[in-house]
Amino acid sequence: MDGFGTNTNVIVLAATNRADVLDKALMRAGRFDRQIYVELPNINERKEIFNVHLRPIKTAEALDLDFLAKQTPGFSGADIANVCNEAALIAARKGKKAVSKEDFMDAVDRIVGGLEKKTKIITPEERKAIAFHEAGHATVSWLLEHAAPLVKVTIVPRGQSLGAAWYLPEERQIVRTEQILDEMCAALGGRASEEVTFGKISTGALSDLEKVTKQARAMVTIYGLNDKIGNLTYYDSSGQEYNFTKPYSEQTAQLIDQEISKIIETQYQRAIQILTENKEKLTRLAHLLLEREVIFKEDLEDIFGKRQYGNDIEPTVKVNESLQQQVDATES
Repeated sequence: MDGFGTNTNVIVLAATNRADVLDKALMRAGRFDRQIYVELPNINERKEIFNVHLRPIKTAEALDLDFLAKQTPGFSGADIANVCNEAALIAARKGKKAVSKEDFMDAVDRIVGGLEKKTKIITPEERKAIAFHEAGHATVSWLLEHAAPLVKVTIVPRGQSLGAAWYLPEERQIVRTEQILDEMCAALGGRASEEVTFGKISTGALSDLEKVTKQARAMVTIYGLNDKIGNLTYYDSSGQEYNFTKPYSEQTAQLIDQEISKIIETQYQRAIQILTENKEKLTRLAHLLLEREVIFKEDLEDIFGKRQYGNDIEPTVKVNESLQQQVDATES
């Protein structure tokens, strides 16, 4: 940095989450001229971070660090520290002398989904609708090749949600068109299940609609994955937002809206077709969910059989998808 002598041994460090909005003059040679990008830890790095934070905690002998690392994709070091602390608190509340695998799973559920609200007043009709909604997600994702299959589904309210689903994602570096479309179809499976079962829909799919709208818009305007718009992107990596003008004409804006709507509607109808063809299994899954409140991968296998697609890695919780992060960063 300017103003320091050449022999004072002073090193100036700085950190930011938004390097894209910094003044370029700040980053030129002689100032902050060395830049290190720190990514979220991968599975091996998460294992090492767990190893550090578990040292002061008495754990069960059978605890598998590889399993814990697979359970936490997208978690930062601070998130992992929080999981360890929360797991220790949960074990202490249960009067345990050591923290077990189940305590860590409960900690992940609590951190990702929020506190359980079993006392929340929900009518029998609403509870049934929630069960079929979550069963719709599970059914569609289980039957699609590129969708992340659900490993655990619950209708116990957590945080702001009335139901929750845990996934088995792949930590992808690139995402292909068919993968995005399958994820969108699975996200729309909840609303499609309501329509197939009850002949009407509800407001319960708000977060699903928000997600698929962002994904469809990203396909059309950012990643160049739409035939009508072509190999163009309106993404600005400099971080300069289009506050008053758009980088395309009004006619193109209308075409973008039409293509986004077309993509979403196509995947919605696809989800309806899948659920209609598997309505009996969908109903069995929903009734099982109503009975138990929480179901797991093994319950889905009992109803649908072994999943035809996917890999053999351990179940993980789906958080902070790389695609979703990129879309959110673009729209923020």
